[in-house]
Amino acid sequence: MLHYFLSHRREVVTRRTVFELRKARERGHMLEGLAVALANIDDFIAIIKSAPTPPIAKTELMARGWDSSLVREMLTRTAEGATVGGIEAFRPEHLPKHYGMQPDGLYKLSDEQAQEILQMRLQRLTGLEQDKIVNEYKDIMTHIADLLDILAKPERVTVIITDEMTSVMNEYGAGNKDVRRSTIELNATDLETEDLITPQDMVVTLSHTGYMKSQPIAEYRAQKRGGRGKQAMATKEEDWIDQLFIANTHDYMLCFSNRGRMYWLKVWEVPQGSRNSRGKPIVNMFPLQDNEKITVILPLSGENRTFPEDHYVFMGTSLGTVKKTPLKDFSNPRKAGIIAVDLDEGDFLIGAALTDGEHDVMLFSDSGKAVRFDENDVRPMGRTARGVRGMNLEEGQQVIALLVAENETQSVLTATENGFGKRTPITEYTRHGRGTKGMIAIQTSERNGKVVAATLVETTDEIMLITTGGVLIRTRVSEIREMGRATQGVTLIAVEDGTKLSGLQRIVETDLEEPDLEQSPE
Repeated sequence: MLHYFLSHRREVVTRRTVFELRKARERGHMLEGLAVALANIDDFIAIIKSAPTPPIAKTELMARGWDSSLVREMLTRTAEGATVGGIEAFRPEHLPKHYGMQPDGLYKLSDEQAQEILQMRLQRLTGLEQDKIVNEYKDIMTHIADLLDILAKPERVTVIITDEMTSVMNEYGAGNKDVRRSTIELNATDLETEDLITPQDMVVTLSHTGYMKSQPIAEYRAQKRGGRGKQAMATKEEDWIDQLFIANTHDYMLCFSNRGRMYWLKVWEVPQGSRNSRGKPIVNMFPLQDNEKITVILPLSGENRTFPEDHYVFMGTSLGTVKKTPLKDFSNPRKAGIIAVDLDEGDFLIGAALTDGEHDVMLFSDSGKAVRFDENDVRPMGRTARGVRGMNLEEGQQVIALLVAENETQSVLTATENGFGKRTPITEYTRHGRGTKGMIAIQTSERNGKVVAATLVETTDEIMLITTGGVLIRTRVSEIREMGRATQGVTLIAVEDGTKLSGLQRIVETDLEEPDLEQSPE
């Protein structure tokens, strides 16, 4: 075994030396050309200036023989040395004989050398730069001689192997004690349940009465706007789907309740169910208090899993209060939950989003009004703070959505309880100071009813619409026409008698190759 190891190391050292020798010869060849050019710099400049084109200048430089005492002296010294092969050993492999130092003492430039000279900057002509070229040429010649000596003497290869192994022993060895650094165990693999979970996108649903489940997103296919939809969850008469979210099985979720508390959960911990199943009561996942339910779920994927200090959780309440808290304040959640925001009597949390301090925030009320302001208008606060005024509401009005604008190319999709909605460019929502009553987002006529949802979308996105009867429809945003803020919108979903639209959720993933699309009239 030791014999084969030493044979392998000898081959490694030899191949490495041959590689370094090839590179050193190539570099030495280039430096020879530069040294020749410096020794005849006036003639070189005259030829280059008089030549009409660079190729002609290169040809003329290669056609002449050039005198360089430095190059001739260095090559003569190597030829007189004990190096095997003499002066030829310092030439690059496969270099034709008519290039380099000739028997008459003159030097003929190769194509590569002439090209390098033409590309040489004028700063290389200074005295200091000339000295650098000369010194580097001398050093490279010495290095080539050393590499040739290693290849010619096997005992030098042995010395190199010994030195390298000694260096490894000194760096990683345990000295004379020879203490083992590894331990032998019966089972060195420590698998967690999460290691056995396949990463995939899931649709997480939460009903109004607190039933939660997850389903693979592939179970839903796109339909045309105004379709009847597909049953997403079996619900009782007094229950409906209240929350829907798309996340990966390995993502973390920050689950915020209407009481202003936060709970920590991973997507794979949510029980899977079929489309017709109700799911699992969320009270079995979190120790919820009386009249408390989860209203917002935020996935923490990528860099957000480390809770960076320059990221925040921006929250909004139904009475128009907003609050910005550093994300790191939520890095140590307890099983019983932690306080995210301290709420006033009769107020509850309606939205939360992750920000980095450089976004605009938008609040939408059920009366069809919206306000947009810079998130820096709200200073960072602790978890137990109450926040500041974000939107001025009239009596009986409530905030129904909190949005964080990513860029000016997005649109705002608003939906009303009677199944109508529209898509409006975000640029039509101008920035104002926080605490104002806002501008018109959509007309809340008798046909439309109150606004129930608002979200930011791109034309390539898809959305899922949820009714109070448990019906879900998935449609493409591109099928919803862009309209102004003061319009009433178009039909998004045909709601049945006795049911209303309860909300919508944007989906980034699309099924562009889905051939089977259900169509229905508007």
